[in-house]
Amino acid sequence: MKISSSVAKQFLLSSFLLLGIAGFSQDSVPALNREVIEFVKTTIGKKVDRGECWDLANKALTLIKADWDLQYKYGKLVNHKKETVYPGDIIQFEGVKVKYKKGNTTYTESMEHHTAIVYRVIDKGVFELAHQNTGFSGRKVGLSTLDISTIIKGKMSIYRPVKK
Repeated sequence: MKISSSVAKQFLLSSFLLLGIAGFSQDSVPALNREVIEFVKTTIGKKVDRGECWDLANKALTLIKADWDLQYKYGKLVNHKKETVYPGDIIQFEGVKVKYKKGNTTYTESMEHHTAIVYRVIDKGVFELAHQNTGFSGRKVGLSTLDISTIIKGKMSIYRPVKK
């Protein structure tokens, strides 16, 4: 699913030199998640496979030999309200609508069917995402910010990579 070009107004692009796991000690991030982030770092600004959003997660999980259903359940389901979300976790959006206000302007964005990887946790419920097939980065991997409190409709599922 392609995200509209006005997503760039909602999501903030971050420097390509970010460490990606700020806010966590290296040891607290699960090992497979660290492997996902190491892969994602090598893809920023590049097209992964066909450039579909799903291709980035597929390639990362395939390279680290993770166990998943090869569709849209990317490992262990994480309850983001009760559990810690880590860099390297994967988010699947279904019918999501985001609404936020910036200055005097209200923005509305849709993610009907979209996949992203948590690249960095900024705060509780605020993530820097790595994803492709977006309005702001096209079919190349780009970084943007999402505050989940701005989601007004739809379903967001977060998955943690698991070993085979």
